[in-house]
Amino acid sequence: MPVLESLHVSSSIAAALERAGWNPDDPMVKEGLPTAARGHNLVVVAPPALPYAAPALAGLLTRLGPDGLGLVLCPAGQLDEWGALANGLGGQAGLRIHVAHGSARALRRLREGVVDLLIATPDATLDLHRRSALPLDRVAGILLAWPEQWEDEASLAPLMQDLSKDTQRLILTALPTRASDLVERYARRALTVGATEPETGPVGPVRTVTVPWADRSRAITEVLEMLDPRSLVIWTADHTAQAGIRRVIPETEPEIHLTSGDAPKAELILAFDLPSGRRLRQLRDAGDVVLLVPPGAESYVATIAAPIRPLRLSGLVDRVAAEASARRSAIVRTLETAPPERALLTLAPLFERYDPSAVAAALYDLWTTSGHELPPPTASVPPVAKIYVGIGKRDGATVNDLVAVLTKEVRVERGKIGRVELRDGYALIEIPAQEAEGVASALNGRTIRRKRVTARVDRGGPKGARGAK
Repeated sequence: MPVLESLHVSSSIAAALERAGWNPDDPMVKEGLPTAARGHNLVVVAPPALPYAAPALAGLLTRLGPDGLGLVLCPAGQLDEWGALANGLGGQAGLRIHVAHGSARALRRLREGVVDLLIATPDATLDLHRRSALPLDRVAGILLAWPEQWEDEASLAPLMQDLSKDTQRLILTALPTRASDLVERYARRALTVGATEPETGPVGPVRTVTVPWADRSRAITEVLEMLDPRSLVIWTADHTAQAGIRRVIPETEPEIHLTSGDAPKAELILAFDLPSGRRLRQLRDAGDVVLLVPPGAESYVATIAAPIRPLRLSGLVDRVAAEASARRSAIVRTLETAPPERALLTLAPLFERYDPSAVAAALYDLWTTSGHELPPPTASVPPVAKIYVGIGKRDGATVNDLVAVLTKEVRVERGKIGRVELRDGYALIEIPAQEAEGVASALNGRTIRRKRVTARVDRGGPKGARGAK
């Protein structure tokens, strides 16, 4: 029987954790795993790397099945990594895990009741809920993966508002001060693990390679080729990724060593997963360090490493150059095979006001950043009005509080809520002009953060008079 089975997890999940290198003495396992398995709220303070999430996720998976649905919310770039981790832990337990890259298949499978764990972005999850495919009353637990990296938390508020108060909340954070408001709002009285490590101060110098989650294994070979170290240690947070790493590194080179514990002395230490501050100090003492940094993790790296020296891999640069060459070829083919007369008629007035090369550069930027679609004409954008709300930062209010009240209580569609300006004593919220009076009237007198607020359509005027009737 696996040793970890005594911590309230099934034998197959316990065995998967042990294969990954986790042991019962680790605080993440000793305290975090049984807390998650019993359905209690949990906050895990850990670097933004998925191996650290394994014990908490294992506890959540133990609670899932015919009567319990689990949610993992993460950025789009992490979806496949979370899918691999969840399947590695829960696959032998027969759990049905669905990674939602889109809504169509997830919509069908949820309605058929053949999903035990849904892994999706917050926006996709909210869309599924609004389309009545995601039964929040069945959700046994929800895991939020490093929400401080998310570009927008607005889609989270209506989801959390509709969850049962008994739904388990698991929050992973690398920057607890940034996530403190979210923890207070959604996971009060949660056990916190991983926060007992003393501050060690930034360690350096450290070289970094910014690389997508899925490209980290390929980046190893490029680092080897560029730096050509006489000896190399590849460090991982646990054993999960080591089989994949062995498939891309030369097995005939004895100077390459894999470890998930203390790194032995070597000319170069490559951290495949991001380490804690204390672990980074041990790696740096063992040799020069290169960190593989996934998108969104830069703020965390800045807290543990200094100075940071970015390393540009030739392979990544070559791929960018190849993409640029392909775009130039597409433009040349269009010019030579189908002269764009209609486009020239449209652009002719611009050529009279601006340098043609500047016009071309602007159009190229629009082409490459908007999925080959130009934005609609300005005239088609409906006018907006601002609603004044008499609550602000001094009252402890947040943007998510305002959005939650609008979407949940006033029933305003999320897409109709524009920019929210949160000031010290009040807030201004953009709403379609034709609906502003009705929304302001419905919002007036509502309670936010235990304060009854006034709301009205903002008419502008002197800044000092915002709060006047």
